[in-house]
Amino acid sequence: MKPDLKSLKIEAEKDIEEAQTLRELNLIFKKYLGRKGKLSLVLRSLKELSFQKRAKIGKETNELKNFLRARIDKKAKKIRLTSMSAKETRAERIDVTVPGKKLPLGHLHPLTQVKREIMSIFQGMGFEVVLGPEVETEWYNFDALNIPKDHPARDAWDTLWIKSEGERLLLRTHTSPVQARYMEKHNPPLRIIVPGKAFRHEATDASHEMQFYQIEGLMVDKDIAVSHFKAVIQEFFRRFFGRNLKSRLMPDFFPFTEPSFGIAITCLACGGRGCQVCKKTGWLELAGAGMVHPNVFKACGLNPKEWQGWAFGFGWDRLAMMKYKINDIRLFHSSDLRFLRQF
Repeated sequence: MKPDLKSLKIEAEKDIEEAQTLRELNLIFKKYLGRKGKLSLVLRSLKELSFQKRAKIGKETNELKNFLRARIDKKAKKIRLTSMSAKETRAERIDVTVPGKKLPLGHLHPLTQVKREIMSIFQGMGFEVVLGPEVETEWYNFDALNIPKDHPARDAWDTLWIKSEGERLLLRTHTSPVQARYMEKHNPPLRIIVPGKAFRHEATDASHEMQFYQIEGLMVDKDIAVSHFKAVIQEFFRRFFGRNLKSRLMPDFFPFTEPSFGIAITCLACGGRGCQVCKKTGWLELAGAGMVHPNVFKACGLNPKEWQGWAFGFGWDRLAMMKYKINDIRLFHSSDLRFLRQF
């Protein structure tokens, strides 16, 4: 059957004329001149014709291909010129003297800022930052830290236990398990801090959250004393709060330290004169600390007669509240932009 090249030419010219974009023009090229295009199919079908007809129709087909290529190139130039003209017209409407609109920039959450500042201060004093798992085992969270099974911290109303087969798991109640994990695998002398989340099953109020952030500190060597701790923590308070503050150690009890003490600083609200914030005492308690208990060293495979050290723990959300005069810990997780934009 002889192909109808005349009708094919009319159809192709119409398609080329109606094309509005280079993409449409490219599809038209493939439709007629591509490897599987209509003219390529015509050339493949010539083998069924006689030699004379094959030569005649082949010549006409090639002439049509050249004609369509020229028409497509001409149309492509026209589309490009039209597009450039439109861009120039739009550009002419833009007043380049008008100041541009500034894009809003985000910033770090205040707790993240405080965390980085704390780590920077302790790293400047030679401490290494160490991390550990938030889902912890009963052994590392309690047993390795000299917390017996009858200790109140194991009460179901204080600890968040996880249902699991085999070893008992829980959400860690403090970051102290990391000190046990670290001492198992590293030989003293040690000097580390451990930032991270801790979880407790307790009521939420202005000063308590069931999920909070804690910094654990540990220093172990042959001749470590309480005086070393007081010097380190005093220097930390000076750098963090940007001024010299009085601090004091008060007797306390923690199963994993002996002796144990609480750490208090001069009340920032009243300057030590006494107010409602510090309950008229002039002091604010920030953290707990003490000398590492010999049983903790034994559980980690260290000889308590050869090594000694101290450990501390405080919430960096509490430190942020002190530094920025924030009266409700729940504001940190409220997602209130009026609050967050202040930092």
